[in-house]
Amino acid sequence: VCFLGNGPSGICLSYLLSGYIPYFKRDSLHPHPILQRKLEEAPDVSILDQDLEYLSEGLEGRSHSPVALLFDTLQRPDTDFGGTAESVLTWWHETDRAIPHLVLGRNAPGGAWHAIEGSMITLSRGEWMGLPDLPFKDWLKQKRRGLRNNRATAEDIAQYYQHYVMKKGLQKNFRCGSVVTSVKKVSAESISNHAQDLQDNSDSLRNFNEKSTEVFQVDGFFKSVRGDKEPFSIYAENVVLATGTYDSPTWLGVKGENLSYVHHQLSALEEAVKNNSIGIMSDPVLIVGAGLTAADAILFAHHCNIPVIHVFRRRVSDSGLIFNQLPKMMYPEYHKVHQMMKEQSAACAGPYERYISLPEHHVLSFGKDKKCIFQDKNGYQKVYKISMALVLTGSNPNLFFLPNNGIDLAMDSAQPVSPKRNPIDVDPFTYECTQEKGLYALGPLAGDHFVRFVQGGALAVASSLLKKADKNPP
Repeated sequence: VCFLGNGPSGICLSYLLSGYIPYFKRDSLHPHPILQRKLEEAPDVSILDQDLEYLSEGLEGRSHSPVALLFDTLQRPDTDFGGTAESVLTWWHETDRAIPHLVLGRNAPGGAWHAIEGSMITLSRGEWMGLPDLPFKDWLKQKRRGLRNNRATAEDIAQYYQHYVMKKGLQKNFRCGSVVTSVKKVSAESISNHAQDLQDNSDSLRNFNEKSTEVFQVDGFFKSVRGDKEPFSIYAENVVLATGTYDSPTWLGVKGENLSYVHHQLSALEEAVKNNSIGIMSDPVLIVGAGLTAADAILFAHHCNIPVIHVFRRRVSDSGLIFNQLPKMMYPEYHKVHQMMKEQSAACAGPYERYISLPEHHVLSFGKDKKCIFQDKNGYQKVYKISMALVLTGSNPNLFFLPNNGIDLAMDSAQPVSPKRNPIDVDPFTYECTQEKGLYALGPLAGDHFVRFVQGGALAVASSLLKKADKNPP
């Protein structure tokens, strides 16, 4: 099996395929009585070998994926109700059930977490960022630190994921610094000619040919420390797409968006402050978008006393706005941004200096003279002079390495893959792509967005692959 992506989904799946098998812990009591009864029916059969559809039936929670809810509630039984009940899982290391796999990633294990500003606080509670059988808060305790307001910094999480891979002995399966350029199906016969070039793999290749008529060829290159590129070709019966969505920020598609003062990443603002090209006396920074990255940018600018104009298309009271879904107690800083958005529209001066909110507006164009034109819902236009613009309206996965950019795999094959609007179409209990057997998709690509829920996808994939390998089923 070859995985593309070494973030939390890839790490969790590597753990499961390394022969770490979850069982229901004897004498434990799950707060969900129906699930408890089902778990007691086959206590000696691992969760991976049970019927995931049957176990997850009737579970409710903050994810649309039944297996995500199942795995989450087994690991954190009553966490949504503020409970701290222990996991009802126990893990056995059954090396004979391990499935050979390679995890390819551009960065160190942890994926996009290494690209996020280290001091950023996570949206999810710290313990929700943890992976199986190594609670995040236990790891933090060893570092003699606690969780701030129950939440953790991005730097802590990136370190924890690296520590997890080492501690669980998974590093031999990880190849960091690898960039995949193409994934395509080829006939197994065409590669048996290469067998003699790959002495180590020639035996496994022969076995492979007897069973499979087609396999995946994964091409790409490793980047060495010196910056050399070393090409590779890997043949795999199964490929798992776990690349997340941070690859290409969404553009508005308006005139002047390619000018040098228009940026699509929060790091551009941090950089500008660091090298003093922007400060208290600058023209306002324009921030476009109403998600959490936009909110992070507003908080950062506010902290540095930099004036902000904030433009977004929705109404402040729109129930689809993420701020209207977050509990105020846990997210005081995001609640503050939401308050600013409400109270500080351009029409009336509010209590927050150096911040103007323009709800239900959109950008028409960016000018070379740094003048930006907006339009409101009634068609009225406004012009503001700005120092820089940050368009933070989300990002899309970059699936350039798949035929037709992966569009044929999406729910709506006429539109590009988008985690929120048009995820890859997968079977909900195996996460195998409906359009391409042997290809699996995990995490945001399959519509699972939070770390605590991407792990259920890994459980589904591992269960499916073990059934295919048919290694000592019960």
